[in-house]
Amino acid sequence: MNLTVLTPDEEIFKGEVTSVKVPGSDGQFEVLTGHAPIVAALGQGTVRLIKNKGEKVTFNINKGFIEVLKNEVALLVQGVSDAA
Repeated sequence: MNLTVLTPDEEIFKGEVTSVKVPGSDGQFEVLTGHAPIVAALGQGTVRLIKNKGEKVTFNINKGFIEVLKNEVALLVQGVSDAA
């Protein structure tokens, strides 16, 4: 699936992933290929994504939203700090 991570200032990540785990406002949840469409609020916390070749990437976000639609995932976040 395709993932795009954006802040108001820049594009943080864009590429193919097999999994993305996010800090939902009611707790962490994971999005995998074929996930049902969803729009949800995100809280402050760690995002973990796994690229298609198995490489794990983690970073911290300061609140935001996630949108999932037809294997296109967008994270719109207020800010990102270095790897968790």
